[in-house]
Amino acid sequence: MPRRDKVNYYLDLADVVSKRCTCLRRHYGAVIVKNDEVISTGYVGAPRGRKNCTDLGYCIRQQMNIPRGERYELCRSVHAEANAIISAPRDKMIGATLYLSGREADSGAYIHHSNSCSMCKRMVINAGISRVVIRDTDNEYRQIDVQEWIDNDESLHGERGY
Repeated sequence: MPRRDKVNYYLDLADVVSKRCTCLRRHYGAVIVKNDEVISTGYVGAPRGRKNCTDLGYCIRQQMNIPRGERYELCRSVHAEANAIISAPRDKMIGATLYLSGREADSGAYIHHSNSCSMCKRMVINAGISRVVIRDTDNEYRQIDVQEWIDNDESLHGERGY
């Protein structure tokens, strides 16, 4: 069996981290890496001490038929990217890469055209992370230069994440 390439290795880690998610809609895992060292991980879940959607048995956004990418202020959860950023010192994130893997909670399929939401994009930018790698399939991924998020300001044209 051939050795796994490094990018997919880190995406595999993000996929494993996503298994801790408590969201009823989508499971995301994030891993921040710098100089081949894992700095931090994060998954989708309610703030510490608060009940998760899996505990409550419902998702308010789902009940209200809110489409993907809208009304995140109603969501109980902290996104995977945000949780990874919260757990890492900024000086270690400057120039780092964030690896992101997302799956549909009901089917386990990779999320089609997955991307960070606008709030997480802002946090990634301010954290100093330079690149985001997003898994599309078991072996395929997209690499995003965070500078593109700065140059192509989404406030000029709406953009959806998860």
